[in-house]
Amino acid sequence: MTPSPLIALIEDEEHLAQGLLFNLAAEGYRTHHESDGDAALAYLLAPPESIAAIVLDCMLPGTDGFTIARALRDAQCFTPILMLTARTHPEDILAGLEAGADDYLPKPFDLNILLVRIKSLLRRTTWQSAPPATTTTPAEPAEPSPADIYTFNHRTIRFDALELIAPHRTTHLTVMEADLLRYLTDRADQIVSRKQILEDVWRVREDTDTRAIDNFIVRLRRYVEDDPANPTHLTTVRGIGYRFLPNP
Repeated sequence: MTPSPLIALIEDEEHLAQGLLFNLAAEGYRTHHESDGDAALAYLLAPPESIAAIVLDCMLPGTDGFTIARALRDAQCFTPILMLTARTHPEDILAGLEAGADDYLPKPFDLNILLVRIKSLLRRTTWQSAPPATTTTPAEPAEPSPADIYTFNHRTIRFDALELIAPHRTTHLTVMEADLLRYLTDRADQIVSRKQILEDVWRVREDTDTRAIDNFIVRLRRYVEDDPANPTHLTTVRGIGYRFLPNP
């Protein structure tokens, strides 16, 4: 019998953590809880069993959530991360996405929304890892939908697999990185404002310093540019935002 998914909860507010652990268990998940950032990072880098998803508070004693997320991605750990952020600090959302989080939820949050977000991350992971369906007659593996593939400059973005394939390197994308790349490629050659990205891709509608996404764009340039310091595909439109040029 396949064990139920294991959710790692990294949260130092004891009353909140206990409530979440109770409700996650009621939904059929197994759980592991850490309240200290240093202990959490050590556990997540070498877990005794596979973790299905991580619910990660951004503010922790010891190592903070942003550093934990970044360390996991640097270690090639792509377990989905749902980051919990402070409602009064929308810039935390952008910092979390930049660090490698796949989704975010501002505090205080509705429990049902958190459970739906977790299910969404697990469902996407299942889609990515599912082998091709087998039949009694051997068949060719199903080809990805054309909408799930975008090719430019000897690079291929596989939105279905969260991968960007470039010469000599394949980069694993977070959900948010893939969502932003899809948003930009769907609007190739168009100017896209920072405000549009915040509202349409990241659902941030609070009064946020939109320049905070510049560092996120810098990371994407490392994936899509031959010379990230002199971008030709993901260009800045001064005072407005960005433009993706597949054929500059």
